[in-house]
Amino acid sequence: MKIKLSKLNSKEMMPGYHGKLIHTQNMSLVFWKLEEGAIVPEHSPSNEQVMQVLKGHFEFTLSGTTILYSSVDLVIISPMSHPSGKALTACKIMDIFSPQGRRIAKTTPIH
Repeated sequence: MKIKLSKLNSKEMMPGYHGKLIHTQNMSLVFWKLEEGAIVPEHSPSNEQVMQVLKGHFEFTLSGTTILYSSVDLVIISPMSHPSGKALTACKIMDIFSPQGRRIAKTTPIH
């Protein structure tokens, strides 16, 4: 199935986090546009996640360790690892959740 990101509607899921969501049977993908200064507070996800910074600079804390990520950097996030982060510049980020991101899967239909 071909999906054009330009045709998907963007939703503001948290202040400064505008996401285009795609759901499959077993995973969720989110293509984020983050406003500079946007923060994701520490949380305890129950699913595995892969985050790739496509553009910009994103300060990311994982299990108490903070690292600056920039274009094409990728991080694997284990369940219950207490991630948090802040967009130091306007950013584009892709997140992949497996199984489906439970919180975000309720917001849009499966493609």
